[in-house]
Amino acid sequence: MSRVYLDHNATTPLRPEARDAMIAAMDVVGNPSSVHAEGRAAKALVERAREQVAAAFGAEGADVIFTSGATEAAALACAGRGLHGAAVEHDAVKAWIEPDLPVDAQGRVTVKSPGQSVLQKANSETGVIQDLPEGLEVSDMTQAFGKLPVAFNWSGCRMALSAAHKLGGPKGVGALIVKRGTDLEAQIRGGGQEMGRRSGTENVIGIAGFGAAAKAAVEDIATGTWDRIAEFRKILENIIAAGSNETIFVGKDSARLPNTSCFITPGWKGETQVMAMDLAGFAISAGSACSSGKVRSSVVLQAMGFSGADAGCAVRVSLGPETTRNDVTRFAESWLKHLNRHRARAA
Repeated sequence: MSRVYLDHNATTPLRPEARDAMIAAMDVVGNPSSVHAEGRAAKALVERAREQVAAAFGAEGADVIFTSGATEAAALACAGRGLHGAAVEHDAVKAWIEPDLPVDAQGRVTVKSPGQSVLQKANSETGVIQDLPEGLEVSDMTQAFGKLPVAFNWSGCRMALSAAHKLGGPKGVGALIVKRGTDLEAQIRGGGQEMGRRSGTENVIGIAGFGAAAKAAVEDIATGTWDRIAEFRKILENIIAAGSNETIFVGKDSARLPNTSCFITPGWKGETQVMAMDLAGFAISAGSACSSGKVRSSVVLQAMGFSGADAGCAVRVSLGPETTRNDVTRFAESWLKHLNRHRARAA
């Protein structure tokens, strides 16, 4: 039987629309900074993608700065600003902030000074969605963009991060969305590309794929794809809850991304679950993909009040547009079978 991919919050399969746009861009030979016809053709691809990303983000009139990913966008937005955030932020953001904002048991963050703070829109591990306060300096929208309707111009924040590979685009390209007039100090200096804010020849192929993926992702939201995925998530959690009354669904009483289920089964290590399910044909994770290779308890879950031992027993299942009801049913039934084997060994 074919494998089932249930780790979309780590990265998503490349959308056909993005693949087609990238293949077409491969035949455009010019450098976007060149003034001849070939250069103008490459520049046109970049600017078309910029418009597509801006429209999908609800950011008309804002600046879209293309980067190598959300990690670079976080550095561009946060470096040297002395911003505050919470321990539930992604490591790429926490590298530049003071993680001292309070987090409650449902993963919700209290922001005291929006103009000096960072707040993610949705958490990659738990799926918990935050309400963004007016005047927020930076929001990491990497997980929300493509799964939730996003309107940057109405979000109340000055800057937002995104990465193409979280919504069906290629890896290695992202964007910082900036309200026009915001001061930014370039972290990568040189030729002055991207309005002088991010030097370096643009990744034309990746940017073209990003634009096409962003356009397609918005269409998925409009046609109810994520409503269907939310129903599949509910089915998955109901099956698991019926067979395991000790399993805790993290953030269940908060608004969550429609595709994300993070659950803890005390006494059963998360990495053991991931390996067992991998052998059974299912790809899931024990936390953020950017922590791969690091056997450690989730800082996010500990910030929510879980013990280190319980946090180490968490796994994340994240669904995608191609996930089927049969996929989640098969996974839940297989997971329960392996849980019963774990129980038998522990008895």
